[in-house]
Amino acid sequence: MHRPSPLRQATTRGVQTLRVLFIAVLIGSAHLVTAPQVSAEPSGWRWPVEAAPQVTRPFALDTPYGPGHRGIDIAADPGSEVFAPAAGVVRFAGYVVDRPVLSVQHADGAVTSYEPVVSDLAPGAPVLTGQRVGVLSPDHRHTPEGSLHVGLRLAGVYLDPGPSFDALRPRAAVLLPLSR
Repeated sequence: MHRPSPLRQATTRGVQTLRVLFIAVLIGSAHLVTAPQVSAEPSGWRWPVEAAPQVTRPFALDTPYGPGHRGIDIAADPGSEVFAPAAGVVRFAGYVVDRPVLSVQHADGAVTSYEPVVSDLAPGAPVLTGQRVGVLSPDHRHTPEGSLHVGLRLAGVYLDPGPSFDALRPRAAVLLPLSR
């Protein structure tokens, strides 16, 4: 009968030991693996007005402390209802200088601001996605033709809110066959 060489026996034992260690590590770290988070919220935000999605002035900020436009302006008539794009809690509802402003803090820490929006909501009030949060002020216009200004801050940094809205995302391309 042929016996394996001592070197081959040592190699086999080493491989078996590595397999046992690998399985032990997998079993020992199983508690570290978590299921993916599932959210009832859609991946993007709801459009905040009933009007067709149209940005009249885009986000434009070159430096954090320099001049620029810290949000987007959305075409909407004065008196239009304004709806929460995402769930959150009212952080501020009142006047800044001479303009009515509503700010909502969301679960991810982002703060969205809407102006000129007159709202009956008080700070601390919960807000659901799509909930009416106020009306676009007919007395305080953000632009001469009237529009809703939407701002977004995360960790104190102004960001472009446009990409967060589902309505502003490009539609997925559909590839069709060249011939049928």
